[in-house]
Amino acid sequence: MIRFSYPWMFLLLLLPWLVRRFAPPVRGLHGDALRVPILQDIANISLKSGGLLRAGGGEAGSSRLKILLSLIWLLLTVSAARPQWLGEPVRIKDYGRDIMMVMDISTSMREPDFVLNRRRIDRLTAVKVAADRFIKQRANDRIGLVLFGTRAYLQSPVTFDKQSVSDILWSMEAGMAGNSTAIGDALGLALKNIRESGKSEDKIIILLTDGENNDGSLSMAQAVNLARHEKVKIYTIGVGAQKAFVDSFFGVKLAAPDTIDEESLKQLATETEGRYFRADDTEGLQKIYNEIDRLEPSANEDQYVRESKDLFFWPLAAALLLSLLAVFLQRKGI
Repeated sequence: MIRFSYPWMFLLLLLPWLVRRFAPPVRGLHGDALRVPILQDIANISLKSGGLLRAGGGEAGSSRLKILLSLIWLLLTVSAARPQWLGEPVRIKDYGRDIMMVMDISTSMREPDFVLNRRRIDRLTAVKVAADRFIKQRANDRIGLVLFGTRAYLQSPVTFDKQSVSDILWSMEAGMAGNSTAIGDALGLALKNIRESGKSEDKIIILLTDGENNDGSLSMAQAVNLARHEKVKIYTIGVGAQKAFVDSFFGVKLAAPDTIDEESLKQLATETEGRYFRADDTEGLQKIYNEIDRLEPSANEDQYVRESKDLFFWPLAAALLLSLLAVFLQRKGI
């Protein structure tokens, strides 16, 4: 495909006609142009020797010259319009964002207060389903995984091998990392890894928990300050039904207190320009991951490039060759 970068330059094709039509004749400072006798002598010699203006050849030579000059002007105009050859559109295959998923797998994630396909499931299973779908949607991104309970463990640094991350996700079980919840340590580990990923921007962390920071060496206040300093956007998700129930000693279902530290999670998200979400059920959890996917579109997802090559030098070279030919023909009197 050929395109012109400056198509308005074709208006210059009218310039010679406009000059001939409207420009006044050239005159000297004091009337007509200065007449030099020797030029008339040269003209007479040319007439006698059968030059460009000789009888029978003058009009033909003049017509050829006009055609050459017109063609030269056309080529120069085409060159000035800058013709380019464009290749087929090619989608940019960029690496997108670095996303670190930080997930709580303490024993409280065994609470069966979620429903999937009319079957009651525990919180962790609901998280696996929603997170796995999210991972598959992020075609151009690198995904990492940190699991935490009493301690935090880096299960996968940010990587393009999203299938491995999904495999680890499905293999995890509640209680594998301990009974308590060390949110601060998990966040610190995630920030350290994503900082060393080699990218300076397009980094986000998705922190999911159903409890409060009750273990580890980093407090939530320290974690918030650390996250703000690293300038990594953090989305926080609180998981658990608003009214969970537990079996009492007498076999009666009693309402359990909500243990999610929503204030700290909201502060963490606000301080890093992220957002806090609350997941009460499986559908709500899936909507949260879909919303994060919408808020953080994959970089270069819809961008295309086309190879281009400049062709202006071809008409420019042709114009130069025709100019040399015109000078040659004029001198030879052809």
